[in-house]
Amino acid sequence: MGLSVVIPVAKDDRSWLVLLPDLVSLGVDDEVIFVSPTPESQEFRDAIHTSRLSANTTWIQSAPGRARQLNVGALRSKNEFLWFLHCDSRIGSSAIGALNLSLISSSHAVLFFNLKFLGDGPALMAVNRVGAFFRSRVLRLPFGDQGLCVSKEVFERLGKFDETAPYGEDHLFVWRAHQTGVPLVCVGQNLFTSARKYKERGWSTTTFRHVLLTLKQALPQLAVFLRDRGGER
Repeated sequence: MGLSVVIPVAKDDRSWLVLLPDLVSLGVDDEVIFVSPTPESQEFRDAIHTSRLSANTTWIQSAPGRARQLNVGALRSKNEFLWFLHCDSRIGSSAIGALNLSLISSSHAVLFFNLKFLGDGPALMAVNRVGAFFRSRVLRLPFGDQGLCVSKEVFERLGKFDETAPYGEDHLFVWRAHQTGVPLVCVGQNLFTSARKYKERGWSTTTFRHVLLTLKQALPQLAVFLRDRGGER
């Protein structure tokens, strides 16, 4: 049972440098796959050379688009389980161990982490933290920044990430889990993400936009879910 960690990297994004030290607890049978529209750089080679990572680490160049990059990484992966991380994620020291335990007990599920925000955003991010908890733990709708992890078998059954979606490929992926009866299970550990964009673009503007886009995408998916449930009766 090995982990393939797939991390999409946008052009000119260097936040993966901060994420690397958080992955040192991965095992020798695990792998880390960075997927970017830019080619492998000397900076990447130097960083891997000086890191204490045990896992095999590679950089793959692909066409841009997060859904496409995630799918390319999954296709090139070698292990049984896929763990999708954002570049600006930060992982606590016990998170990887807890994930491995959850994979043993819930290998048939979509696994996710509790979301916490780093201190690089406005104070009102406390509201977003509560909102993320309600969305993921009560509504069972975790997003991609919560470190979704699935077996390859489940990934294929859910149809991979939708490369035609203009946004929210992770959100649509989770809805397909609901629609096909795949359970969603929280690992019980925290995963941290940057809140920088809320500071740069404005907290109210960014939060309101995310809520509107989520509702716009969720309502048609909810209709499909309810229709299918009604047809099963």
